[in-house]
Amino acid sequence: MAKSARAVVTGGAGFIGSHMVDLLLDRGFQVHIIDNLTGGRPQNIAHHSSNPDVTFSEFDIRDVALDDPAFEDVRYVFHFAGIGDIVPSIEQPLEYLSTNVQGTARMLECARAANHGKGVEKFVYAASSSCYGLADTPTTETNPINPQYPYALSKYLGEETVMHWNKVYGLPVNSVRIFNAYGIRSRTTGAYGAVFGVFLRQKLAEKPFTVVGDGTQTRDFIYVTDVARGFMAAAETDIIGEAFNVGAGNPQSVNRLVELLGGDVTYIPKRPGEPDCTYADITKISTRLGWQPEISFEEGVQRIVDQIEHWREEPLWDSENIAAATGSWFKYLGKPQDS
Repeated sequence: MAKSARAVVTGGAGFIGSHMVDLLLDRGFQVHIIDNLTGGRPQNIAHHSSNPDVTFSEFDIRDVALDDPAFEDVRYVFHFAGIGDIVPSIEQPLEYLSTNVQGTARMLECARAANHGKGVEKFVYAASSSCYGLADTPTTETNPINPQYPYALSKYLGEETVMHWNKVYGLPVNSVRIFNAYGIRSRTTGAYGAVFGVFLRQKLAEKPFTVVGDGTQTRDFIYVTDVARGFMAAAETDIIGEAFNVGAGNPQSVNRLVELLGGDVTYIPKRPGEPDCTYADITKISTRLGWQPEISFEEGVQRIVDQIEHWREEPLWDSENIAAATGSWFKYLGKPQDS
């Protein structure tokens, strides 16, 4: 019997990473997860605890040895590990740059040293659409880069590092710029899916939804399993050295989300540096990789509502603790910009 292909998923106990693990196992891969469980959670991968095709290392990506055996006989590396959240990045920029840039460089070196120095077949980086900042929409991959806060900057510098390893060392890489991912296992904080987690926890507590601004702002919400499929497409293609947007290409308003969830609303101040609309132009990934989203917004929301108990133990946010938690955001990003 042929030996199963192997993949490494950094951040594989996290929101998107754990769904990547699910997909790889469905495709017949053996998977090694690297996660320090800072943002990731053991329960996200608990359903694989007895699966002999899954192995796990609790490591900070900055501390993984270049000759770590996890990288031997590996075809693909999917690099999701990192730290997300806007406010902590404003307060701890050096930690974000260290993890999201230096940590990425470390994983690139592990991937380059893999397979007795032959390297992996593909390294796929989880980039962020936050690199575009307050962008024109629909936003293509050639849109100017304009990060508004240190998290966005660190993720873009991580992507630049990935592309540099391709240019200098010939490591086969691609980058996927994720728009507004949501779905099962999202948290109430973090870069992806947070608004859903916040609202679901509020719904469980029978509290009003805290809607930023007037709720007319739109986001390109993309269901997490579709995101994982986009990463798989970026790994399996012969194309290298490219960045691809992954979104639904069909923005939805926060008010529409509230309508689907059903409940009362309280409005909180609009936050500086946040776009009124995120809208991925997905022409490139659709035409070059043959990828299309499969889960409609309505179906995706119903899936998470069906699993609402997942958010029962999450922190409960209200207008007061949100105001306290976002103080640094308004302090640093709310200043008038020099023209």
